[in-house]
Amino acid sequence: MEPYKILLVEDDKEISEMLNSYLTTENFQVVCASDGQAACRLFDSDSFSLVLLDLMIPKVSGIDVMQYMRGKSVVPIIIVSAKDTETDKTLGLGLGADDYITKPFSVVEVLARIRALIRRTTQYDHSVSAPPEGPKLLQAGSLTMNLADYTVTKKGAKIDLTAKEFEILKLLMQNPKKVYTKAQLYSLVWKDAYLGDENAVNVHISRLRSKIEADSRKPEYVCTVWGIGYKLGDFA
Repeated sequence: MEPYKILLVEDDKEISEMLNSYLTTENFQVVCASDGQAACRLFDSDSFSLVLLDLMIPKVSGIDVMQYMRGKSVVPIIIVSAKDTETDKTLGLGLGADDYITKPFSVVEVLARIRALIRRTTQYDHSVSAPPEGPKLLQAGSLTMNLADYTVTKKGAKIDLTAKEFEILKLLMQNPKKVYTKAQLYSLVWKDAYLGDENAVNVHISRLRSKIEADSRKPEYVCTVWGIGYKLGDFA
């Protein structure tokens, strides 16, 4: 199998070389960009398994680069940034990042996050031959999820979801009567221990609602059960 290809967007030469060297020894193929313009150009000219993106880069900001990429693809994006406030993290996740790592960081942690994201996203690869368990089509109102090709449509129109958004919706649609707490959602979707940080769950629920709800302020599909968590809306 060919190595997974990572687009590393980092203007700090020392950090870029360190990550490039480490990830290469771990059998990843790394393509480096030192500014936003180069990152967008490389992204358009090649196919990547994941993007590691610094926010503070020259020419085109990391936020603008991420929005550009999100307009074209649902490729996993991990922000690696010295900006470590809750506002920065929430903004990054809200605009489409799948994960957020603050500097200084451990390369071992970066590798673990990369592997976890790729592991979750590659299960949606159309070439996987093992059939999904249970029914291949899930239906809730006018929303249809096809587990055979991992697509979601609403009234026949395709909706592009990131891997985590898809996983959240899949969990709710497969268990329409069950209410999930934020801790349960985090454990099942992120495959990690819940440390009480609600931002990741809140942001992904908000993004998912903005894509599938007619009015995200009055959700019909991803409904809040006050004081407990979330469940699928009731559909006859």
